[in-house]
Amino acid sequence: MSTRTDTGFTHIDPDLYAKAFQLLDPEPTREPAAPAPTPVFVMPPVHRAGAVEKTLTDALAFLDTHGWAKHRLIHPEGARCSIGALRAAAGARNDAYRDAGNLLLDEARRQHGKGWESIPSWNDSHSGAQVRSVWEAAIRRAHHMNI
Repeated sequence: MSTRTDTGFTHIDPDLYAKAFQLLDPEPTREPAAPAPTPVFVMPPVHRAGAVEKTLTDALAFLDTHGWAKHRLIHPEGARCSIGALRAAAGARNDAYRDAGNLLLDEARRQHGKGWESIPSWNDSHSGAQVRSVWEAAIRRAHHMNI
């Protein structure tokens, strides 16, 4: 018996079959990847200076602008002592003025001893750098106390 091996079919590229089957049965569609979540930036709360902190800060800015003086409330050229700067910043002898003065005197006593009875006596007995150090510390305390 003789077996015929020639079928008469034209040879076809096997990759063609793979492409045809892929068209008939494509891979399952994948859902597009979800976009990465947009980071949410939370702004830290804005610090609002309390009346005492504002009075102290404004008074120190007044001293920086107009100058600091000893032995007088207001120097003829515009400089002021610490109590004069507090009065200029507060605008009136109100609660913020009194509380800022008390905090400033308390800080002066912390740094320079408990013997100071008033801001003018402390102011007149110290250097500009020492006075400024007390002002800055009093402002920091008012800030931390949120007053």
